[in-house]
Amino acid sequence: MKTEQRLKQLGIELSKPTSPMANYVNAVRTGNLLYLAGKGPGLPGQPLPTGKVGRDFTIEQAYGYARETGLNLIAVMKAELGDLDRVKRIVKVLGMVNAMPEFGHQPEVINGCSDLFVEVFGDRGRHARSAVGMGSLPRGIPVEIEVIVEVEDAPARRAAATRKATKKAAKKKKR
Repeated sequence: MKTEQRLKQLGIELSKPTSPMANYVNAVRTGNLLYLAGKGPGLPGQPLPTGKVGRDFTIEQAYGYARETGLNLIAVMKAELGDLDRVKRIVKVLGMVNAMPEFGHQPEVINGCSDLFVEVFGDRGRHARSAVGMGSLPRGIPVEIEVIVEVEDAPARRAAATRKATKKAAKKKKR
């Protein structure tokens, strides 16, 4: 099933990616890897959630914010790649939780994003991960997550590379 169809099946509609808060870009591609800048929760037209997990938010609420953050990250992937089927694999997730010092359930919180990636991308969404606690995060948001994605070449680019390799092999054979 195509990823866009899977999103519809799950009842998910992606919003437009938010602009970076400072002097950076949402994503950088090098080779077949797409590095996504850290994103947090927040929906267009709504105020950013602020506070500490373990004091202002429960694990369940923070899980929801991590899931929302995952949706924002998928929106960046879509904007950068044009087609979510070009996501070959979610390689690495770094989840940061703005938490009280004694809070130790960061993995359960960041599962909100990890579970979403598996729901949307299937086995391509399974990834390596770190989930850590932070003393603070930008603007006081409860969760920030960054991701590294392995990317498939666009079909036209793949076809061109295949033609080039075939021509090269044919030339060698003639010699």
